[in-house]
Amino acid sequence: MHPAPPDGLKPRKTPRQARAEATLDAIFEATIQVLLAVGERRLTTTRVAERAGVSVGTMYQYFPHKQALLYAVLQWHLAHISAAVEVACQGCRGRPAAEMADGLVNAFLDAKTERLDVTKALYLIAEDLDTTTLLAEATSRNVAATTAMLATAADADFENLLAVASTMFSVIAGSTRIVFERGASLFALQELRRELSLMCRSYLLASRRARQGD
Repeated sequence: MHPAPPDGLKPRKTPRQARAEATLDAIFEATIQVLLAVGERRLTTTRVAERAGVSVGTMYQYFPHKQALLYAVLQWHLAHISAAVEVACQGCRGRPAAEMADGLVNAFLDAKTERLDVTKALYLIAEDLDTTTLLAEATSRNVAATTAMLATAADADFENLLAVASTMFSVIAGSTRIVFERGASLFALQELRRELSLMCRSYLLASRRARQGD
């Protein structure tokens, strides 16, 4: 379930049929294209409607204004990231803690860099929106997946599992945001991936309680 947007950013309606969901996906993709082409200040719902191939009336059936549209696109993007994290965490269950750390870092950064220009643009528009609830929901979803994964570590137990998962994911997300805010060159992202893996591996090693017999 998506978190309720702040007042003023709520969509007029939500899609209930496959055709409506396809229309919404087209609107989101068009929003990103227009955002990258002309920037946030020159983006208008009319331009997005033209790029998406829908009428302005259709746009207004969903979004009362530009800010509501941008909020929904950011929500869409964060849901994609969370889904990637959940798949990776599920796939890493039962592995050693070090492999879990690498899997989580790689999944998060792969999702963030899948479309590098899009992620950079969305970080910028997020500064102008009330994203408190949205980011809290995304973080909760990612930490829940991380917690469930770490609970199955083949070589470690953790006394405060939720605290470990929350701290590790906060380090990953926070460090990534800083790098993107500084421009996110390919070199910087390669360094980030390497250093985050080392940091998370070391943190899990320091935080774990060895299983009996280890």
